Amino acid sequence: MSISPSLKVVITTIILFMSAASNILAQEDWVEYVIIKDKGVMSVSLDLRLDLYRPKYKNLLVVGSRFNKCLKNGFPTEDSLNDIFTFSDSTSVLIDKMTPNRLAGFMTYQCMAFDIYYVKDTTGLRNEMTKLIKKKFDPRQTYILIERDKSWDYYRNFLYPRDFSSEFLIDQNYLHDLVLQGDDLKGLRKVNHWVYFKGIKNRNLFGEKLKKLKFSLDSIAYRKERGFPYELKVSRQDSIDPASIYRLTSMLRVLAFSMNGEYDGWSTEVKSNDSLFRD
Repeated sequence: MSISPSLKVVITTIILFMSAASNILAQEDWVEYVIIKDKGVMSVSLDLRLDLYRPKYKNLLVVGSRFNKCLKNGFPTEDSLNDIFTFSDSTSVLIDKMTPNRLAGFMTYQCMAFDIYYVKDTTGLRNEMTKLIKKKFDPRQTYILIERDKSWDYYRNFLYPRDFSSEFLIDQNYLHDLVLQGDDLKGLRKVNHWVYFKGIKNRNLFGEKLKKLKFSLDSIAYRKERGFPYELKVSRQDSIDPASIYRLTSMLRVLAFSMNGEYDGWSTEVKSNDSLFRD
C-alpha cells in the first residue's frame, strides 16, 4: 500500500508525539490501547502500576481541551500538537502547586485530549483552573470534571482494559498503528494471518479446519530458520474493531496451540476516508 506524502508527515508527527509522551513516562508502566465508543475511536493511555498501588487520593480530576485541526478519526494533526502540549503543561503546573496528585492516564477522543488525575485536595481547585483557562485558553473549548472517587472506580471501570493480557497488547499495538494512519477501524476488510507448525501434517489439518470456517488458504512456505518452520498464511473478511479482532486472534491462537502450532500475528490494509482531515 502506498502512503501519500501528507499522510507520511502526519503519521511521523503523531508517532513522535506518542514517542515523546512515552519518553516522559519511561520509568513507569504505561500502556496504550484503543476502543470504539459511540462516535468513533478513543485512545487511552494509563499507568498500570496504579492497579497494584494507589495513593490515598480520593478525588478524580479530568481536564481536557479541544484541538481544532484533527484527522477524520479524531486524532490530532501536526498543527494541533503544540496546543495539546501547552494546555496539558499549563494545567499540570497549576495542579502540582495546589495539591498532591497522581497522573493516571490520558485520553484522545473526537478532537479532544484529556488528562486524568487523582488529587488529594480539591479546595479552590475548580476556581483556579477556571481562572487559568479564562486567562490562557478558550473556556468554550475546554472540559473540567472534579468528583469524589474514593474507590478509584473511574480508573478501574473506565480506564483499565477489560481483557488485559500480553495477547491483547499485541493486537492493540497494530490497531494503534492503523489509527495513527487515519483508520477508523470500521467495516469488513481482508485480514491476513500467519501460523507456523513443526510438521506438514498438522499444518494441513489446521488448514482444513480453517476452510470450514470460510478462511482462504493463501500460501504455504518453509522457513528453515524458525523452530516451527512450516508456514501457513490464511485470510478472511472480518471486522477489526478491538473486541472483534481480539476474539478472532484468540480463537486462532487456541486452535493453533491445540495442534502444536504457533499463531504469529495478523495484518490488513489501512482504510481511511477520502479526505484524511476534518473540515
